[in-house]
Amino acid sequence: MSDRVVFQTPSGPVGVSVEIADDEAERAQGLMFRRELAENRGMLFIYDQPRTVSFWMRNTLIPLDLVFLDDTGTVRYIHRNARPLDETPIPGSAIGDPRPERLMVVEVAAGEADRLGLAVGQPMAHPRLPQDRAALPCG
Repeated sequence: MSDRVVFQTPSGPVGVSVEIADDEAERAQGLMFRRELAENRGMLFIYDQPRTVSFWMRNTLIPLDLVFLDDTGTVRYIHRNARPLDETPIPGSAIGDPRPERLMVVEVAAGEADRLGLAVGQPMAHPRLPQDRAALPCG
């Protein structure tokens, strides 16, 4: 399934076309075995409830930026330039984060987070966020 997320950055809204991974099998597969990922494209991982998450790069052939979001759609942590095929766990939060639970994660090609101007604290809009709590409601 294909969809779109929109981040609010200081220079204005930035959209990314995303594939949706919202069940265990899709989240486990992620972007494994892909040889390329175009600009403004990525994958949106959606969980049923906020939870502590950790990723790895097993069978992932391209470097990625991982953008971790809380249940309001606010960027809480960005892991830049995850190395291909590296099985070292990538935590979804910074050490000491008092709210480490994540509802969504966006994966984009390495360098895209900086190119798009993404930063911790920025809101993202998507209809699958709880709109009554969304930092940037759809609409």
